[in-house]
Parts: sequence; C-alpha cells; structure tokens
Amino acid sequence: MYDADLSPQTEALWPTLSARMTSLEFRAAAPLIDEINRLKHERNAVILAHNYMTPDIFHGVGDYVGDSLGLAREAQRSDASVIVQAGVLFMAETSKVLCPDKRVLIPDPLAGCSLASSITAADVRLIRQRHPGFPVVGYVNTTAEVKAELDICCTSANAVQVVEQIAAEWGTDKVVLLPDEFLARNVARQTGVKIIAWAGRCEVHERFNAQDIWDLRAAYPDAEVLAHPECPTEVVEASHFTGSTAAMTDYIAKRKPARVVLITECSMADNIACESPGVEFVRPCNLCPHMKRITLQNIRDALLLDQFEVTVDEDVAARARAAVQRMVDLPPPAVAARYDMVKAMHHVAVELI
Repeated sequence: MYDADLSPQTEALWPTLSARMTSLEFRAAAPLIDEINRLKHERNAVILAHNYMTPDIFHGVGDYVGDSLGLAREAQRSDASVIVQAGVLFMAETSKVLCPDKRVLIPDPLAGCSLASSITAADVRLIRQRHPGFPVVGYVNTTAEVKAELDICCTSANAVQVVEQIAAEWGTDKVVLLPDEFLARNVARQTGVKIIAWAGRCEVHERFNAQDIWDLRAAYPDAEVLAHPECPTEVVEASHFTGSTAAMTDYIAKRKPARVVLITECSMADNIACESPGVEFVRPCNLCPHMKRITLQNIRDALLLDQFEVTVDEDVAARARAAVQRMVDLPPPAVAARYDMVKAMHHVAVELI
C-alpha cells in the first residue's frame, strides 16, 4: 500500500535499491520495510538475511547478510533476544543450535532445501557402519538431526579447509563428505583427499551444465564466469573462478570486473549489483523456490505475531552444536585460496554411496 510518510532511513535505501527495483516497487515495499524495522527495535530482534534473499529483504531489513557460515557466526555474536532467519529452515535450526537461549523464527516453515531433505540421521549412522574409521564431514545444508551425527560441519566457503584439516588430524587420506555430490567432487579435486560422497544435489546448481558456460563465454568473451562449488564438476572446469557466495562477493568487490556471470541463484547477482554500479551482470541464473518463500510480508508477520518458532530437541542440539561450533571456531579461509582460479586440479576418484 502506498504511504508517502516514510522514515528517512527507508528513503535513504532508494539509491541502493534503484539498481534492481522500480520506484513504484520501492514505494510499495517501503511501508513494510519501515514496519519491520520498527518491530525489530521493539522486540530486540535481528534479521539474518542470506545472499539469496531478494534485494528488498537483503538491503532493506537485513541486519546481518552473507553466506551460511557468516550468518552462523553473526547469530552467536548478536545480543538480540529474537533472531528472524531470512533464509531456509536448516539455517534457522543452525541458529537455534548455536543460540539455545534465543528465540528463532522462520517466516515460512516450508522453506526447505533439496540437500537437507536428501539425507537423514539414519543414513549417516549406516554410512559410519559401512565406512568405519573415517571422519564424517557434513555440509551445513543439513538438518540438526544429521548434524548431530557428524564429526564437523562445513560450508562451501571452508569445505576444502575442513576436509584437509580433519584428514590430517585423523591421519587418513579418505574422508566422508555429505550430502552434496558435486561439492564433494570439487573438494576432492582441490585437495587430493579421497572422498566418500552421498548423491545429494542442490536443485538450483545441478541444472547448469558445461555447454551453458561455453555458450556464455562465446557470447560474452570479456565476461568473467564465477561458479558455485555446488555446480557439476564440468561447470567448475569451464568457469574462470569457483567459490562460495561470500567468495564471489569478495571477488567482485576487490577485482571489479567490467562484466561478470554468476552461476548460482538469481538474487545473488541482484544483491551485488545494488552495490557494484560499475559491474555489468549477465544473469543466466536459476531461482531457489525455497528461498523465495521468504518475503517482506511474512517477515513482518513473524515479528508481529511471534509465529513459526524453530525448536530443536535438546539432546540433538547438544550433539549438533559440537559439529557446528567446531566449524565456526575455524579461522576464515585464506583469501588467496578463495581466489584461486581452480585450474591445477587433482584427479581423485570419488566413491559415491
């Protein structure tokens, strides 16, 4: 609904959001942005907004923005009483695991993840029986029950670091890495560690193929192609750079390419474009239907109605916390490693369960 009386703080967002919203869209969204920011203050709440949120959420109401690892760290640092997870359910569970004394809300409890739904705690226990003596690393894109069965968690930002470290600690050249098959294959190529992998896939990233990349490079020969490590290996091989959403953001901020292609979820490019006016973004992206369940409207409703609280069984949370905390306590991945163009790769066979 149109409202001419907007706060100065919301009006100040227009120069940033004008890169991806029309003035009419902004005026329609602005009253909700104002109301959400007022409710946050009243409830001592913060909003953790993932990189795949739409720009009105990411730039308009997000207190902390970033990838899964960054948001997990911010959840712990915050002194807020309430956390609203502008992301998907496994992220909200992770926040609750790390912050048991905080109230964690998810604007839409149906905001799931194809990776998180691809594996269960029982699957992990069976894997341990079949592959005894090897460490089990689990992607953060898993349920709290799965995390409770892991030795350590990882994200796409630090998967290489985690696998190398735990292989050294255990004195082994083989590690179980679950549940993303493509992340596992790409980590194996970067580390030389033998990986036992699960056949889970991200429904956004698995849809890209190598021909897509070569067609883009032919159409835009001056563009730099940045792929997410959840993409198939042949997509990684055809791209200029592979990294997490945080690494992609850093890459663009520091290198400022004239033209760039992000092989990931659509809103990623939209959010960076708002802050990178000199960079042209080619957008061959795929939408995540789960992330797009989160809207300004249901964020407002979560705060106003105090609805959709996320809870985790205490025993599960305690065991999951050990795996997640071990990940959070690791130092950030080295920038040089994150900017490695990922061309000199190991040829390591991945054992798919």
